[in-house]
Amino acid sequence: ILARRSFRRYLEREVEENLRNLLLACAQSASSKSDLQQYSIVDIREQSTKDELAELSGSPFMIEAPVVLIFCGDIHRGQRISEWKGLPYTQNTLENFMNAAVDAALAMQTYILAAESHGLGCCPVSHVRNDLEQIRDLLHLPEGVFPMAGLTAGWPGEERDVTLRLPPSVVVHKNTYNDNTLEEEIDIYDRRRHDKRPIPASSYLLSEEFDLPDFYGWSEHIARRLSRPNGLEGLKRFLKFHGFKLK
Repeated sequence: ILARRSFRRYLEREVEENLRNLLLACAQSASSKSDLQQYSIVDIREQSTKDELAELSGSPFMIEAPVVLIFCGDIHRGQRISEWKGLPYTQNTLENFMNAAVDAALAMQTYILAAESHGLGCCPVSHVRNDLEQIRDLLHLPEGVFPMAGLTAGWPGEERDVTLRLPPSVVVHKNTYNDNTLEEEIDIYDRRRHDKRPIPASSYLLSEEFDLPDFYGWSEHIARRLSRPNGLEGLKRFLKFHGFKLK
């Protein structure tokens, strides 16, 4: 697990059907809030659908990926079961939306860990939320189902370094939250990441709006990213018009 990294390039080698089914079963073995299992997985097999997903999400590596999955939060199934049993569905709430999103995320991460244990490489794709209406129509998602994230998987076709993560002293808080030393800890982290893999000038964000910095590290990069909307402002509107009341 400590050596995991994302892969976007894959060998032209199929993932055997037995292995595909095993990994999906592993995903379904993930923890789930109150055993409600409020997620669904769309397994994309048609090349034309992969092509369209790649275009809609701006993720061209999806085209060649042997495995493309869409992990969805799903309250629709529970609504149908409630109707079938003749009982009211009373949990169309913000809390239950969050539960469905977490269920989907846990299933995806469990799939990733299982896939990597068999030698596969994976890459989550959040940009499937870039054009929610078209993704919904493409995948025939009913009300109460939303695409949480996509995932590509296959036999790695590239070498990737492990990305240095934030130190535990920044992320892990003992007993109570305390970020009194955040700036100095992040400064050290910036330098360590830069020494291992500096961010090239061609990747500086919003370079036309900012002067060339003396040092451009991870914290400068994410501060610039967080200074602008992420392009998914339509998520709340989509959810409300797609069966989520978020009360």
